[in-house]
Amino acid sequence: MEVSVLNINGQETGRKVTLNEAIYGIEPNDHVLYLAVKQYLANQRQGTAKSKERSEITGSTRKLIRQKGSGGARRGDIKSPLLRGGGRVFGPKPRDYSFKLNKKVKLLARKSALSYKAQENAIIVVEDFDFEAPKTKDFLNVVKNLKIEGKKLLLLLPDVKKNVYLSARNLQRSEVMTASALNAYKVLNADVLVVTEKSLESIDEVLTK
Repeated sequence: MEVSVLNINGQETGRKVTLNEAIYGIEPNDHVLYLAVKQYLANQRQGTAKSKERSEITGSTRKLIRQKGSGGARRGDIKSPLLRGGGRVFGPKPRDYSFKLNKKVKLLARKSALSYKAQENAIIVVEDFDFEAPKTKDFLNVVKNLKIEGKKLLLLLPDVKKNVYLSARNLQRSEVMTASALNAYKVLNADVLVVTEKSLESIDEVLTK
């Protein structure tokens, strides 16, 4: 699959790049994508939810009413879960939600996500660029020139370019990351994938090991 290379003004440079069929032309595996997205979202959870149980509540241990004869439930002390302000039964405790995925599964998930974007013609290749200073206006001009306004975009760079990152940081529907940090969730979550020429080489190196 050949894709034309554009400059940041949205004009064709006359060059074309061929997307690696082993990455962008495979049959996507939906179950693997599900696992990769599930793992990513699980890893974002803090897992710090906590409620106090009966033994952790501060209060008297005096038995409030007699065991039998009242016609009501057995309540014990004021820390009983039956009473307002008492302990919670089987409440949440701090836990780790993360889980492990095999390297080959994560690799296939990234390839599958990129293949979906290639099938949707949602990959734009631009020549390598940088900004002299961090300006959101400059980044918005690039988005406008590429005619992807209003779409959620993911820009992949070959390495960290601070000015480009800072220029896009305040934009809600734009995200910038390095090609080496690419993951399936970020690709699927974007409407359009904007990739620089050198980023394509980085992706090939990472996904064809």
